[in-house]
Amino acid sequence: MSKVIQKNIPSGNETVAIIYYATWCPFCKKLIENLDRTETPYSLIDIDQSEEAGQWVESVNDGNRVVPTVKYSDDTTATNPPAGDVRRKVEELSS
Repeated sequence: MSKVIQKNIPSGNETVAIIYYATWCPFCKKLIENLDRTETPYSLIDIDQSEEAGQWVESVNDGNRVVPTVKYSDDTTATNPPAGDVRRKVEELSS
């Protein structure tokens, strides 16, 4: 089972964006910093701590383990998206 870290999610609300990331990834760090700065709600799963999560990332990226990969509550995904795109999608799915 993957350890999920929730960030900026008000009590009682569901996660609409799950970011699959790695602690060593500079693109992941930048995305997370930008989302935190705007208090955008999201959850994190470290693919280096979960083989299942790593396999899922590969399955949506043509067999490549590319992070950050974001899964939204509408079952769409985005690979290495700009923070602004993630914010807009979270707002859209939360309304």
